[in-house]
Amino acid sequence: MTETEELYLRVIWAMTRDGQGARTGALAAKLGVSGPSVSAMLTRLSNAGVTERTADRRVRLTLPGEAEALRVVRRHRLLETFLYRVVGLPLHELHAEADRLERGISERLEARISELLGEPSTDPHGDPIPRIGQAHREQRGECLADVTVGKRFRVERVSDVDPEALRHLAELHILPGVVLRVEARDAFGGPLWIRRGRGRVSLPPALTSLVHGSTLPSEP
Repeated sequence: MTETEELYLRVIWAMTRDGQGARTGALAAKLGVSGPSVSAMLTRLSNAGVTERTADRRVRLTLPGEAEALRVVRRHRLLETFLYRVVGLPLHELHAEADRLERGISERLEARISELLGEPSTDPHGDPIPRIGQAHREQRGECLADVTVGKRFRVERVSDVDPEALRHLAELHILPGVVLRVEARDAFGGPLWIRRGRGRVSLPPALTSLVHGSTLPSEP
């Protein structure tokens, strides 16, 4: 598939996964292109048998389309992991750099990168890396924004949808594997106050909505 076709499949897969549905207007806004350009590409993808229209005119992936999308997602997340672990790029730069590199990666090199990294199961953002020939599940877990005050919370995923927000979270060391405690919630949609180690910080809803994980049992 072409680079643009692969990008469309990955975006459609992500939008469907997040429950947004994939409509022409939403795809155009996400990709920064015109509606007619999206319509033309969707016709090509439909003719290739990788997308189809639902009864309410949304776009979804066929089984072959989902398999192809997961192949693209796997390569992208492996590259992000390589750039983070080996090259040392910061979290907020990984997505864009992986986008630039992924078209030049052969299947052989992809397999070698995965082997070199120890067959990782997640990327640096905590997103699961699809396995070849295996079923794939995307589970975001509980959102930090919804955690009850007083609870401990293990961060498992941080969204890379907003690079600047991701950079700020990384500066606060709110990363996969870190355990937080939710201490207070300001009224009227105000920030959430959390404790990480000995430090206490406030996070606005725009940031807490990007952090997912699991609530931990209370300490004895």
